[in-house]
Order: sequence, then C-alpha cells, then structure tokens
Amino acid sequence: MNIVRNDIDAVNATVTVQVSKADYAEKVEKTLKEYKRKANIPGFRPGMVPVGLLKKMYGKAILAEEVNKVMSDALNNYLKENNVNILGELLPNETDQKPIDFDTQEEFEFVFDMAVAPEFEVALSQKDKVDYYDIKVDDKMIEDQVKNHQGRMGKQVQVEEVAEKDMVKGTVAEVSDSETAITVENAVIMPSYIKDEAQQAAFIGKKVGDVVTFNPSKAYTSEAEIASLLKISKEAAKEITSDFTFTITEISRFEEHALDQELFDLLYGKDTVKSEEEFRTKVSAEIKEILDENSFYRFSDDARVALIKKLDGIAFPEAFLKRWVLATNEKVTAEQVEAEFSQMLDALKWQLIRNKIATANEVKVEMEDIEAYAQKVLKAQYAQYGITNFPDDLLAEYAKESLKKEGTAEKYFEHVLENKVTEIVKSAVKLNTKEVSLDEFNQLGKA
Repeated sequence: MNIVRNDIDAVNATVTVQVSKADYAEKVEKTLKEYKRKANIPGFRPGMVPVGLLKKMYGKAILAEEVNKVMSDALNNYLKENNVNILGELLPNETDQKPIDFDTQEEFEFVFDMAVAPEFEVALSQKDKVDYYDIKVDDKMIEDQVKNHQGRMGKQVQVEEVAEKDMVKGTVAEVSDSETAITVENAVIMPSYIKDEAQQAAFIGKKVGDVVTFNPSKAYTSEAEIASLLKISKEAAKEITSDFTFTITEISRFEEHALDQELFDLLYGKDTVKSEEEFRTKVSAEIKEILDENSFYRFSDDARVALIKKLDGIAFPEAFLKRWVLATNEKVTAEQVEAEFSQMLDALKWQLIRNKIATANEVKVEMEDIEAYAQKVLKAQYAQYGITNFPDDLLAEYAKESLKKEGTAEKYFEHVLENKVTEIVKSAVKLNTKEVSLDEFNQLGKA
C-alpha cells in the first residue's frame, strides 16, 4: 500500500492510494472461503461448491469490496496518523483518476481530492470588545408575572348576578310555535363575546332563574358562533333571524387566586416563600434568569460574528466545498448552494473556531452536563404550563428518558459545548455592557 499526498495550495490537495495484490489477496481468499461455507447453490451440497465456480459468480464483487475496504482503512489511518484536519469528505478526482477494471487489474490506483482546514490562531484578549446587553427587570414585568401566576392558579366561582366577563349557563329556546323550534340545554354564553352592545346589555345584571330575550343574529357577527351556541350547522346558522330566550341556570366568574400563602405554596412548595415581598423577589429573580439567558444568547451571536471576522483574508477551499455539498445532498441545487454559500461558510468557520477554543481550553462535555441541560429544557417546558415546583428526582428521571429519543443527546451535546465555549469567550474578551429595557433589547437588529 502506498499513499502519496500532493498539495495544490494551502487548503487543496490530492491523495493517491496505490493498492497492490498483496494488500487484498488474503482477505479475498478468506471471504471466498466464507462464501463456500455458506453458499446454497442447486446441485451442490452445503460447503462443497467449487471455489472456481464461486469466483466466476462472485469474484468480481468480492474483489471490488475488499479492495475498497483496504483502501478506505488505509486512507483513514493515514489521515489520523498524520493529523490531517480535512473539511467535508474526500471526493474522487475528476481529471487524474484512471478507469478501474476489476476483471483485468491486479494493481489499483485511486485519486482523491481533499480539502484541508486552513491554519489560523484564535487569540482572545481584552482588546476584543463585544457588546453585552444587561436587560432590566421593571415593575411592570413583575406585576404582569404576578398576575399571570394568580390567573393560572385561579378558579371559577358561582355568583348571583351577571357581569360582562362572566360565564352564563342555561337553556336557550327559539321564540316560535314551529315544531322544529330550536332548544338547547346547558348552553353557554359569555356576554363579553357578544359584539352588539344592546344584546350584551340584556344579560348584564340578570340572576339565576331570569329569562333573557335576545337575537343571536344580532348578538354575533359570524355563523360559526351562532352554530356553536345553537348546536346547528354553519349553513343552518345563516338562516337564523328569530329571537331566542335564555333561561339562566348558573352564573360563574373566574377569580384570580389571592396573594396568600396558599398561592406561594402551590407555586414553590410549602413555606419556600412566606410573604408577598419574598414572592415578588422570587418572581423578579425568575424573570432576571430568563432575561440573562436572552442576553447570553445574544452575546453568543455577537461574539460568533466578531470571531468569524478574524478569519477575513484566510483562504478556504470554496470550490471544493460547493462541490462537496452538491455531491452529498441530492435535493440541493447548484443555484441554492451559490445563494446560501456565504452562510454555510460562516457556519464552517465558527465550527473550526469553536473546536479550536474547546481544544485549547480542554473543554469536556460529560454525560452529567447533557443530563443537566435536559433537565433545564424540561423545567422550562413545565414552567410554560405553570408547573414551577416539579420534584427534582422526577425531573432527573424524565430528563434521562428524554435523551433516549433519537438525536436528542447529540443535539444537547452541541448546545452544551456551544455554551461552554461561549462562557470562555465571555470571560476572555472585554464586555461593552449596555443596560437596556426589554423593548430596547427586542428592537436590536431591526432596521
């Protein structure tokens, strides 16, 4: 086996692999013996098929497979032993590769094109300035979140008199002598959804047992709302013009949970928070944690742009990379590659920079790091549904279970590595800290 590398320039090269008969002959014979042992060919007992017949039937395929195996193994070992940092994968050379004939050849030569990652250094220092946005927690944010918690933990209560935002239950009946007059029991009306002011006013102030006369076609602006109330089709709802009565059987009102110890215990566990002041402090800290994550990810984006810019002027094997993308993605067109290549190249540059920083700082991503990240993701998901005191042991168990889903562990590995590298960058560069409101932060990058 002979491997020869020919550098075209700093980032492009060809690799020629010469395979002799001695490299593959033993492996071919071993494979033929396996075929002989397992072959099931009519007219021959198992294990008694002549080797000459097997060579005639399968020899070419076996030869091609074994030659490709020894060539691939040798090439991979060469790249590993020589610490060659390639970009993408090797591609068959389109000009120097000679035809291969497994029927007549015993010596084979394979020529590949290879893209090599350029040499560069990532020097991080206080001379590198990157904006860092410190998002302020204001009173409105705290109050909104307090109201959100009160609302999620609130409940429906029975009341005596209808107000605009109440839910009114009763029997609705068409005012008609027709045998086909519509009657619906346990119908529900919310006055706040009634668009016509006069129709809405007919319900306000009424009590259980009162009968309200109203007209659905005037109360609502869409056939869907009428159809839902009267349990009829949208087509039938278009024909509704008559008045209806509504006999009230129940009035319920949603009440926010009081700012009391029961609410604090429901949200955070018994006696974790013991006063409204502590509650608001806790809420403020929760908001700040979320805002700090937003700041961190914004910094990550800005730092990535700044570090990629450091590679301006460094040559990359662009022609090879475009060819590789097309060769490995059947659904991608040349036009798409041209249009999106700038973003692809930036992504590649960042990957090289990130890996170099990780290697230089001996960054390791352990399984416990990935599990901790999975717990963080689940905790955020539960919080969206108002579950803020999920037991830690169950959270850890569910996190491990979530990592069994195909691709999840790999995706979380990338996130953890990205975050660790970003923390290194954040501690090395000079932060140009800017205190901003959430509205100001959300407007960044918008022209």
